[in-house]
Amino acid sequence: MTNKAPWDNSSSLCSMELTAGCSPTVPEPELYRSIQAVLPKETDNRETPDCYNKGMLRWTLHKKVRNNPANSLSLVWVLIKELEKAERWDSRRYIIPLLHTLMYAIVQTAYIPDELYKRVYDFSKRLLTYPHPYCTVGLSYTRQIKVERSIPGLMYQRMVVAEQRLKNEHYPFQERVFILADPAVFSGALGQVVFDAVEASASASGGFPSPSDHMRSVVQHSIQAALGAEQCHGLKLAQALKDMGQDVEPYFQEVLATLEQSMEGGSKGEGGMLRSRLQQLYSEIVTDKFVEPLSCGPLCDCPLPNPEMSFYMWTEDLDIWRELAKWFRSSSVSDPFSLCQEQEDFELGESPSEPPSDKTRFSVMSNDSGIERDLPPCADPSASLCLDVPTSCTSWDQGKSEQESGKLSRRGCIKMKPTVKDSMVLMQDTLEDHASHGGGGGGGGRGGRRGTTLQRRAGNSAMQNPFPKQQRYFTARIVAMGDDRVLGRLAQTYYFFRKREARRIFLTMKVNLQFYYIPVCTAPTHTSPVKEIFSQLKGSPCTLGSYLSMVDPWYNCNIKNLGCTIAKLAEMQQVNPGRPKDPFISDVISYYVRTGQQPVYFTIYFVKLTFTSLTKDPVEDVFLTHLDLEFPEFKQISASVREKQRRSSSEVCGAVVSITYNKVTLSGRDVGKGMSIRTSGAQISAIPSSEAEDLNCLTLSFNEPPTKTKNHTAESKIRMSDINIRSLENRSFTVTLDRDCRRTFKDVQSIEIFPCLDPGYCVQKTMRSKFSLGEEKDAGLSKYMSKGLPLPINTFAGIIN
Repeated sequence: MTNKAPWDNSSSLCSMELTAGCSPTVPEPELYRSIQAVLPKETDNRETPDCYNKGMLRWTLHKKVRNNPANSLSLVWVLIKELEKAERWDSRRYIIPLLHTLMYAIVQTAYIPDELYKRVYDFSKRLLTYPHPYCTVGLSYTRQIKVERSIPGLMYQRMVVAEQRLKNEHYPFQERVFILADPAVFSGALGQVVFDAVEASASASGGFPSPSDHMRSVVQHSIQAALGAEQCHGLKLAQALKDMGQDVEPYFQEVLATLEQSMEGGSKGEGGMLRSRLQQLYSEIVTDKFVEPLSCGPLCDCPLPNPEMSFYMWTEDLDIWRELAKWFRSSSVSDPFSLCQEQEDFELGESPSEPPSDKTRFSVMSNDSGIERDLPPCADPSASLCLDVPTSCTSWDQGKSEQESGKLSRRGCIKMKPTVKDSMVLMQDTLEDHASHGGGGGGGGRGGRRGTTLQRRAGNSAMQNPFPKQQRYFTARIVAMGDDRVLGRLAQTYYFFRKREARRIFLTMKVNLQFYYIPVCTAPTHTSPVKEIFSQLKGSPCTLGSYLSMVDPWYNCNIKNLGCTIAKLAEMQQVNPGRPKDPFISDVISYYVRTGQQPVYFTIYFVKLTFTSLTKDPVEDVFLTHLDLEFPEFKQISASVREKQRRSSSEVCGAVVSITYNKVTLSGRDVGKGMSIRTSGAQISAIPSSEAEDLNCLTLSFNEPPTKTKNHTAESKIRMSDINIRSLENRSFTVTLDRDCRRTFKDVQSIEIFPCLDPGYCVQKTMRSKFSLGEEKDAGLSKYMSKGLPLPINTFAGIIN
């Protein structure tokens, strides 16, 4: 590990004596030991303290090298050697963690020689022969390294410009992180510590950085990445940029335009126009302040700032889609559709978080024809447009004038018919490939054809999908924090949002949604309303988080145990209120949203509830993880009494229910079955509890052990794709969705459960039904579309077999 490659000139980059503020140089053996400490081991248990510490060790490793370019370059060198060693020894469990750590270091390294770029590129290209998910992650990073080798510094520049919303005319993409915390979990100190972490991330560099600070970092990093230590003096460049103040913006725009034009033209960074232009800009910036001849010198580090984050307590009053619309309207990107009537619907119209059919509409009859020439002569046509000019009249004056005149105020508008392009947006979101998600080395069963496998779909399908999605300038990264309840609410909100978008496209055309999940749960107190519910549950209240930890070891090391760290930080904050705010939580979230780009798709299930009262209309809702069913009159009977009664009379204490379901088989052919059984309650789970039972289906289990009758033996667990349950006696039951007591329905007579249909598929099917005679069931684009509506949760690797 001590032998240096010929290109390893880290000693000339930066040292503690030459650059103030740089961290000490870390020896390569120490970096090697740090890397080995953070890698997931086969013997690791998810609940061991060692696994809790791996996320902190990974964060410490990045912090150790971020303030010294020599350390960053040494880390890249050690990581690529470890990746090549894992390839030789066929230690695939290390490849994706090492690769993510490598790419995160490359983005922040001041300068990387071309020989090292080539070595990284060759390795990531060899991953294309691996099965899924290695080929998918390898393809993504192969493309990034190929571009970064040609145009050094492009990844850093684009990431800062998009995440910090820097105004420019060359790269219009913008990103923002929305953190949604469940108030049932994040009450008191837990919520405060996350809020403080988000606030601390903005001032991690000392004070709140301004757009000019970010522009200086982009200029500094781009010039250093292209010229290197032999042609660039990092200290002089940094001092010259600092002395400029606000005048740095023209240079920022010039650097941004130079790199983006090189990207469009496909020019090479070495010896080309890109390097020449950046060398010219470097001379202009530095010679303004330093008259002596330019010379080589140590490079300065440009730490990557955390993206802009918004922290919300997800109460009933918060509408996340309306917050997205506000962010979209406040952006600096000029959009010809930004002032259309659709945006006002998010602010004045119905909420997309609720089903559109449940909204009551009120009509007001006008006392005129609405034609301008029919208005009274004294009426001023311009007065009808007062709503468009907020400064001309207030809402109170407006309401008063309407009462006095009896007239309805109007605004100028036109009726726009949806275009074919608008109708295709939702359809493109649901288009899926029919090929397997495998590389040249073999296909992955988890990404295979739907209908012929019960494996859960995971990973991006951009490498096979012939229908590219519409390019969108905005990316909203929605991070849900809590237990299964917050995920159930997220699935419900996402379903109603898609349903509303199917009626009128707005956000889907402009915003790309990315979902992330951080499992956090707290022990319920004696006064908690969910204490009794959780006491009856088997396993963790964060079942989806446990599943992601089971299939993705890097998620398990960095994200699964973040909830325990948050609780510890909250305790420390209470003991010592004056301690400095730690950006650890926001740093981990930033790492997660930047490198976690492989989604795992979880089916959203539709449930229709019918009540015993004939005057009460049926209710339609969705759930993601669990549905609990119980008869209240048998709830108080203890388990010991039930077991004694079952042994004595061979009967189960409970109500008789009729169950009709389609049983799933490994062959993919559902078998219709039905039975009647006596039970006091049942649980329906959509998340498998172990890797051996990892099937994308529903699992039904009863409160009582299976009993043998003359006709059949009831199974302890039933796996099915859909199910109908109906009470045959004069008894009603209670249904709780996603373990959320706020989503409990009483006096239920029957329920019907099946996978939720995507509104985009329904739009396409409705359009085809107008022009077809009904001979074809699925034709045209319908056969390429996913009928179900999944909720994609991003992870680092997707699902590793």
